Amino acid sequence: MTRRLLDRFAGRLIAQESTPAGPPDLTEREREALLLLAQGLSNLEISGRLQVAEATVKTHIGRILNKLGLRDRVQAVVFAYESGFVRPGGGA
Repeated sequence: MTRRLLDRFAGRLIAQESTPAGPPDLTEREREALLLLAQGLSNLEISGRLQVAEATVKTHIGRILNKLGLRDRVQAVVFAYESGFVRPGGGA
């Protein structure tokens, strides 16, 4: 059920062709990972989209959390929405 809900709402997040500017301290790849994380993707799914190893995604997520002073993935998703990096139903 959770996966269906995530798929339903993630489908409403229409990514722009280029990654939004996002937080200035993040690299382009970290912004891409944050966008996919906010869409509800797992590390394995993100690794497939970015065509990198799952360990690389874990590194990106760890750096995102560190740079933004966040505790976990949930806070990263909340940050992505509250900062306007991702908009509900309207894409990034």
